Amino acid sequence: MIPRNGALVALEQFLEKHAINGRINGMTIGTLIKLAVTVLETNSFVFEGKYYKQIRGGAMGSPFTMTLANIYMLKWEQLLVEHQKAHNELYGRYIDDVFMTSNLSLDKINFMLDVVNNQDENIRITRSIGLNAQFLDVSVYNNQGQLKTTVFHKPSAAPYILPFLSDHPRHIHRGIIKAALLRAVRLCSYVQDFNEERLRIEVTLLLNDYPPKFISYHFKKFFQQNNVTLLLEQLDDEIYQGLHRKQISLPTRHER
Repeated sequence: MIPRNGALVALEQFLEKHAINGRINGMTIGTLIKLAVTVLETNSFVFEGKYYKQIRGGAMGSPFTMTLANIYMLKWEQLLVEHQKAHNELYGRYIDDVFMTSNLSLDKINFMLDVVNNQDENIRITRSIGLNAQFLDVSVYNNQGQLKTTVFHKPSAAPYILPFLSDHPRHIHRGIIKAALLRAVRLCSYVQDFNEERLRIEVTLLLNDYPPKFISYHFKKFFQQNNVTLLLEQLDDEIYQGLHRKQISLPTRHER
């Protein structure tokens, strides 16, 4: 849970860095801080018939709380970011999940993480170190010094998606197929892994009553739109690498 005072300090520093003439969209930094305080200090809830006022952190699920937490984490992670830059290594974070690469010894890695773990009593990190790791929906492997990625599926995950017989417009079902194939292309480094994921997608669709002809049509349409119809007939890694590089270089809808 982020501390309110620390979060407000991080917010003020963030606003000062990005303000133009001391203002953000016409509002002064002082006004924005007052609004932030109002949002944080006016949260209440009911439990077993009694009213309570929240005195730590922010309301769960609130868009402002999520934004404020990200700003706080941005300040917190700078030591790690600078460390990774100095060693020419990767660093990525999504909310409270962090991914890093390193060629240092295990002792040095643990020492660095211990330093970071002790810089703020409100933030505690758990670590998983090895030649492979899971980050969100990606499995990352160290393949003889090169990073290889595939789609990560939780062992307990059931093959459930929106059933074809559900009362939804057909474009929703078409979109599910396209989105699944796009994710596979973006996340699978090699054509063999992509083909395994493609087969997994097809089986999942069949289990959810998608007609074989519907699946086949939209699979072919996806490959035709990307000018790689040959991949339907043979697993050509050179052709696949072109498709893979093209898709990972394109911004997603949220990145545009």
